[in-house]
Amino acid sequence: MNISRFERRILDMLAKGGRIEPEKDDKGKIIDVDFISREGWFLDGTDLQTFKRLRAKKLIASFNGSAYRISKHGIASLQIARNA
Repeated sequence: MNISRFERRILDMLAKGGRIEPEKDDKGKIIDVDFISREGWFLDGTDLQTFKRLRAKKLIASFNGSAYRISKHGIASLQIARNA
């Protein structure tokens, strides 16, 4: 699977304990996202399109209604990208 350098940076951050906090409107639709590291720092340059790409590739997932984190498929893809 092709993962861009920026997507790889996000997955690295998520693998180290980061999370993605979505902001939803009244209907429950995601309108904005914040990429937050384990230390509480925000990752600049991220947007809703990047979030949608990661979710479409099934690299991130939300478990039990919590914040989005890296999925098992995302961890495997990240390891492949690191070794390539």
